[in-house]
Amino acid sequence: AVRRVIVGGGGVINADAAELLVEFAELTGSPVVPTLMGWGVLPDDHELNAGMVGLQTSHRYGNATFLESDFVLGIGNRWANRHTGRLDVYTAGRTFVHVDVEPTQIGRIFAPDFGIASDAKAALELFVAVARESKAAGELPDRTAWAARAQRKKATLQRRTHFDDIPIKPQRVYEEMNRAFGPETRYVSTIGLSQIAGAQMLHVFRPRHWINCGQAGPLGWTIPAALGVAKADPQAPVVALSGDYDFQFMLEELAVGAQHKIPYIHVLVNNSYLGLIRQAQRAFDIDFQVKLEFENINSPELGGYGVDHVKVAEGLGCKAIRVLDPADLGTAFEQAKKLAAEHRVPVVVEAILERVTDISMSATNDISNVVEFEELATEPGHAPTSLRALRV
Repeated sequence: AVRRVIVGGGGVINADAAELLVEFAELTGSPVVPTLMGWGVLPDDHELNAGMVGLQTSHRYGNATFLESDFVLGIGNRWANRHTGRLDVYTAGRTFVHVDVEPTQIGRIFAPDFGIASDAKAALELFVAVARESKAAGELPDRTAWAARAQRKKATLQRRTHFDDIPIKPQRVYEEMNRAFGPETRYVSTIGLSQIAGAQMLHVFRPRHWINCGQAGPLGWTIPAALGVAKADPQAPVVALSGDYDFQFMLEELAVGAQHKIPYIHVLVNNSYLGLIRQAQRAFDIDFQVKLEFENINSPELGGYGVDHVKVAEGLGCKAIRVLDPADLGTAFEQAKKLAAEHRVPVVVEAILERVTDISMSATNDISNVVEFEELATEPGHAPTSLRALRV
């Protein structure tokens, strides 16, 4: 193999084997593609992080690097359909080895060239031992050029996040989240366009710092999950991410956080739409059925955005901030940190978004054909929180 990549799945994190995977990648000079459930298996700013691959929660540079690879070692991953897309595109010209603790997962989606039924940590301990011996004997090829090529893609194939539009474009929310929340932050999210956009634009640096209920977890999961994460690790900053419908699905659980003094910050991106369903079914005449907008007679200042989430959150014993201008997002996040620390309750930061934003994804189930609906980054100021300075 000349252009190898490692696909690191959630099984690596579950097995507490992230450090071993990083060591194995460094010994062999292999770029790593984390899956959505494996995000954080190595830091996003690591020189061997190639970015995520897929139809939706993917990076432009991740897909581009994967499509140039000739060998793929999957560890603790499932080859989920939103990761692979069309199998003829995903597998063409590549040799596959699959390591998974569950034997029935091997070959379930497609037959690898070689399958290994093993716990991820047990396998990686052996892989690392052999790699160390091979390196000591001078038998490992130099793959620095291939790894550098992946990083060049990271510096040139970027999506734009900096927009000053009002109503707010969602990309700007994630840019400001990158500024406001450090590498110790534990993010919690579930299904929706917010999850997809967040996974494309946020940064994760450690295992179990992206808490996600699969690619398509249940609506409403985010609030109780965030409470659980904050309770399990009270010293860590916890930031949840929801669209308006996910948030509304179980918002009564905010009262649990108020009752038991469980502080965390909940970023609510509100476009008053079932955004993912709207985008996925643009070809069908169902637009009205996925709108959540209405004129709230008690909150006319919302201008048709329906539910007054600030009043609801306050009524449940929590604190809430509404943001209408992207220039105010950073201040709102800092205020939310102070409110959470002072009052020891969940704090909701609601960003009022433009009604319709199409987020990058494939419409043809093909990772080589991801549609970029929005303007791309063409100068450094378009993606100021990118982990690689944009090279034009």
